[in-house]
Order: sequence, then structure tokens, then C-alpha cells
Amino acid sequence: MADHFSALKRVRQTETKTTRNRANKSRLRGALRLLREAISKGDQAAAQTAYRATVSVVDKGVQKGILHKNTASRYKARLSKRVKAVGTAQ
Repeated sequence: MADHFSALKRVRQTETKTTRNRANKSRLRGALRLLREAISKGDQAAAQTAYRATVSVVDKGVQKGILHKNTASRYKARLSKRVKAVGTAQ
């Protein structure tokens, strides 16, 4: 265990940041899961609203450092393609 005051402070900071990062990542995964469920049900209106909410969460993930901006862009493009496919399938 840490002995120095600075090391103890770093342990406290790491715990705080880990908790915050875990919450942000969980929020992102949950939004993606809800969107994928809406797409699998085939409801276009629900998929559209879920897509808008998910894009917002993905963009916030980029701001918080959870995702790289290119990864977020790739997610959004692929999800958008799937949401559009739900509309054309019917």
C-alpha cells in the first residue's frame, strides 16, 4: 500500500476517475444496447428516437475520453445505416 501522502492522493484520484469512467462507459453501452434492441424489433419510430439519444451519448463519450472520435464516427455511421435499413425493410 502507498506510504507517501502524494501516493495516497493518487490512489484517491484514481478511484474517483475509475468510478466516473466506469459510469460513462456503462451509459454508452446501455444506449447502444437499447438502440440495437429497437432495431431488432423493427419499429422505425423507436429506432429513430433511440438513434438520436445514442448519438448524443456517443458524442459525450468522445468528450469524456471514453471513445476516440473516429471510433465514434464509425459507430454512428454503422448504426445510422442499420436504422435506415429498418425503415426500408417495411
